[in-house]
Amino acid sequence: METTYPAYLCPVDGTRSPVDAYAWCCPVCRGPWDLVLDTSPVALSSLPRRVNSLWRYEEALPLSAPVTSLGEGRTPLVALTPSVSAKLDFLMPTLSFKDRGAVMLAELARRLGPERVVADSSGNAGTAIAAYCARAGLPCTVYVPEATSPKKTEQIRAHGARLVRVPGDREATALAARAAADEPGMFYASHVYNPYFLHGTKTYVYELWEDLGGRLPEAIVVPVGNGTLLLGAALAVAELYGHGLIAERPALIAVQAEAVSPLATAFHAGADDLPAAPAAGADPGTDPAPATLAEGIAIPRPPRARQVLRAVRESGGTFLTVTEDRLRAAQLDLAARGLFVESTGVACWAAVADWTDRSVVVPLCGAGAKTGLAPKA
Repeated sequence: METTYPAYLCPVDGTRSPVDAYAWCCPVCRGPWDLVLDTSPVALSSLPRRVNSLWRYEEALPLSAPVTSLGEGRTPLVALTPSVSAKLDFLMPTLSFKDRGAVMLAELARRLGPERVVADSSGNAGTAIAAYCARAGLPCTVYVPEATSPKKTEQIRAHGARLVRVPGDREATALAARAAADEPGMFYASHVYNPYFLHGTKTYVYELWEDLGGRLPEAIVVPVGNGTLLLGAALAVAELYGHGLIAERPALIAVQAEAVSPLATAFHAGADDLPAAPAAGADPGTDPAPATLAEGIAIPRPPRARQVLRAVRESGGTFLTVTEDRLRAAQLDLAARGLFVESTGVACWAAVADWTDRSVVVPLCGAGAKTGLAPKA
């Protein structure tokens, strides 16, 4: 029996593509895809009898019956203060929330049967793709910036992936991976361009909904670089609300490092998108790209910027930024509470630790073992 898949849809110009065509972006505008997917309501009462992983929300997922699962999902929800709780996504199989989307991409690739899987990452997404490709028996190449943490690159290699260090920043790395992905027989397991990843990250919110007995907190706070967790959260909220499973939509609060905060700047300026990129061949200037301890969200030009800004506004949420000193302090504070989280993963706690006016949940996204303690200023 032939397998059928939902269609890819360009949110900008309406172009469609079959999933099995391997087109990693819209051929007209070169932008990322959305997915044409009809979901069904998940019955809360049915969940205790189901598999204890994110695959329990099968009515909401674009794939079912996975071969590649490593038991991802169902991470603990722990109170940090009377108002703020943390979801411990650093307890995933590869120690970051990226497993939620990576398992979807690897499972899709396994079914399509490409010659090779290609991914680019600042570390955690590449690690997750490498691990799940190993599980699926797929050859994999991961492109990373030259400054990526040695502990993350060691993990990528340990899973058998070919590692390519790219001179330059995250943007240069993405360009190198996309050039490789344009070759015949390549499957681009992009956590930014491929919407299957977003339909994996949305299970973060389905788990909150289940753990809180069929409701959601007043605000969901997430770190934003490319915005894959936030957009997944927005998908889940829309589905739960559309199926009548929640009465109110929570605000989506996006957090960026102050040093690299293009989306926060655009949001507070009232813009719908980022400023246009410099023309090809234009002088980029001599100032080096700003650095931040939150390397995992240091994305100067996220491809889904317009979607992220719209999702935050429509939810009644906002953008917050945190300084490097606050990131350092938050990492130490969480460690003192028994939770060792990498410096990117503490950004949300740094932003809302003193909130008392409403119930919020923050994700602790990556394990401290991946990067160690942030160095002193």
